Amino acid sequence: MKFSFERYRGVSAKMLKDKVAAIETPAAGRVRFRLKQPWADFMTFYGGVATGASWVVPKKYVERVGEEGFKKAPVGAGPYRLVSFTPGVELVAEAMDTYWRKTPSVKRLVFKSVPDVATRLAMLKSGDADVAYAMAGPIGEELRRTPGLTLRPTPFTSCHWIYFADQWDTSSPWHDRRVRLAATHAVDRQTINQAESLGFSKITGSIIPTSFDFYWQPSQIPFDAAKAKQLLAETGHPKGFDAGDLWADVSTTGASEAVLNDLQAVGIRAKLRPLERAGFLKSYQEKKLKNLIYMISGISGNAATRIETFAASSGPYAYGAYPDIDGLFREQANEQDQKKREKILRRIQQLMQEKMMFLPIWQLSVLNGYGPRVVESGLGLLTDYPWVAPYEDVKLKGK
Repeated sequence: MKFSFERYRGVSAKMLKDKVAAIETPAAGRVRFRLKQPWADFMTFYGGVATGASWVVPKKYVERVGEEGFKKAPVGAGPYRLVSFTPGVELVAEAMDTYWRKTPSVKRLVFKSVPDVATRLAMLKSGDADVAYAMAGPIGEELRRTPGLTLRPTPFTSCHWIYFADQWDTSSPWHDRRVRLAATHAVDRQTINQAESLGFSKITGSIIPTSFDFYWQPSQIPFDAAKAKQLLAETGHPKGFDAGDLWADVSTTGASEAVLNDLQAVGIRAKLRPLERAGFLKSYQEKKLKNLIYMISGISGNAATRIETFAASSGPYAYGAYPDIDGLFREQANEQDQKKREKILRRIQQLMQEKMMFLPIWQLSVLNGYGPRVVESGLGLLTDYPWVAPYEDVKLKGK
C-alpha cells in the first residue's frame, strides 16, 4: 500500500502528497497515514473511487517488470485476468476460477472499442455484441423499439454543465451575472433530455450529484427564452452578442449542439469546438480554453470534493473563484462537526447558484443496451455506476 500510494500519479496526486506528511507501515497488515493538518475528506479521496489512489499494485512485480512492463501485462486481484490488449481496439480477459467472491459465470470477456454509435447498435442487432454502451438519442430509441434488444438506462454520478470561463474577466459579457442567468434561462433542459436521454437523465440544477453527502437542492431556473432576451437587453445586448467558442468533449457533441442552438435562439452566438477527451481535459487544466466549456464529471466523492475541484480557487479545473466561497471552503475543511460542516457546504452551493458560476444541464443516465443472450447484464447492479459490474455477476443463457 505504501509503494502504491507513493507511485500514484493521478489527477489528485499533488493534493494528496501535499496534505500527507508521511505514510508508515508499523506492522504487517497495518498502514498509518499522518496528515499535515485535519482533513475530513482524506478517506473520500483516498479510500474510494474518487481518485484510484488506494488501488494496490504488486510491488515486487512492478519493480521487476517496470512501469512499461506492468502496462503491457498488469497483475491484480480481480475476477478476470488479462489475456491480450490492443489499445483503442480490443481487450480480452479470462475468468479466474479461484476468485474469492464467486466463480464468474462467463469464462471469457471481450471488450471492443467501437466509437461509432450506429455500429455499436448494428453489432447488438447481429449478435456480435451482447452489451453496448452509450446509445443516446435516436439510436437509443431505435434500440428500445427493436425486438429482442433491451434498453437499460443506468443512473450515474456524472453531472453536465456549462462553465463560464470568462466570468472573472471584467471586459467579457460573461462578467455580468445577468448574462449568465440569461444563458441559463435560454437552455431547454427537458427538451434536450428527451432528445438525447429519452427523458431518463435527471434535471437537478447542480454540478453535484443528488446522492453525494452534503448535497443541497437548488431552486430550478426554468426555461424562459423571453426572460433570457429581456436580461440580455438590460445588460446592453438587445441583439445578443458573439460568445466565442463552446468547447466540449467530443462524446458530448449531441448535447453541446442542443445547448448551442438554444443559446443562439436568444442571440448568444457561439461556435462548437469538440475535442478528443484527453486533449480536452489537458487543455482545460492548462487554462487554454476560453469563453464557454461544456464540462462533465462522474468522479465519486461528496459535495466538498466536487466543490474543491471546480469551484475553489485551488481546483485543477477552476479558472477563478470568489473570496466568500474560498473562505467558507477553508472553514469547512477544518470543521470536525459534521452538522456544522454540512451547513457550510450547503451555503457554498447556495452561493454557487446565486453567483451563476455554472449553467447545469443534467445528471446523466447512460442509455445502454443488451441482446437476447443476456440473463444478467450487470448494468445498474452498483448504485450510481453506469457500466457492467461486478463482472463475475454477468450471466448469459446456457452459462
